[in-house]
Amino acid sequence: MTGYGRAEALLEGGKLTVEIRSVNAKNAEISVKSSLLPKDKEIELRKTLAERLQRGTIDVFLNWEPNAGTAARTVNKELAKDYFRQIEELGREIGAENLPQNDPNYLLATLLRMPDVVDSGKHEVITELNWPLVESAFYQALDAICDYRSREGEALYKDVTSRVALILELENEVESFEKERIEAVRQRLLKNLEELHVKYDAERFEQEMIFYLEKLDINEEKVRLRQHCKYFMDTIDGEPYPGKKLGFIIQEMGREINTTGSKANHAGIQRAVVRMKDELEKIREQSLNIL
Repeated sequence: MTGYGRAEALLEGGKLTVEIRSVNAKNAEISVKSSLLPKDKEIELRKTLAERLQRGTIDVFLNWEPNAGTAARTVNKELAKDYFRQIEELGREIGAENLPQNDPNYLLATLLRMPDVVDSGKHEVITELNWPLVESAFYQALDAICDYRSREGEALYKDVTSRVALILELENEVESFEKERIEAVRQRLLKNLEELHVKYDAERFEQEMIFYLEKLDINEEKVRLRQHCKYFMDTIDGEPYPGKKLGFIIQEMGREINTTGSKANHAGIQRAVVRMKDELEKIREQSLNIL
């Protein structure tokens, strides 16, 4: 969901730059960082952003650079003279002896600070006449951020799908330790009985072994983990915005991997489980960037 797009519109009085930035978020959180955009236009653009970008913390910036000729400020001379006359009249009424009129620099600085004497040059930048140019720049920036996201999405797809494939390979590795694990458990129990010098019935021992191994059986976990991996791939390949659903599937994958680890009773299986957990955590982190 991370992305950046930028475009420019050349208007009659200067250049307007439109920038759109986005970072990860669960919902579409849109913020327009400018007072240049009219409110009626802002509502329309927010709707378009939500439809195109779907999710993310989305910031829109509008930067206005006026032309040199239009940037100059003007002084309202008539208003300044009127202020001056009022100051003189007030001075006479209150009997002020040291009027600032004897200090032209001080008086001029004071008059220039009076309200509306200096026109700040801030006029309406976006109008109905130039709106098509502004709207075009907005859509160019939006297309740019969508292209950025698409490129990032391709890289994310390769990364997460390769990690899912690796988890399946590690699951096959776990399966290869099954016979060795069962025999290791059997030998360990026999050794413990011998060390305790306990006489036991061989047939009863085999029955107990079956019950014990049933508790350690990880066949269901293996089947479910493979199903979850397949569902992950079907979802990421078949849905336009799979991000949230992938998060739920990852939770289920983690549950099966954790259960496998708790039943492992074998160093090789434990190592494979640790690697699967590491790959799954990387998938979880990357899934936050997927729409």
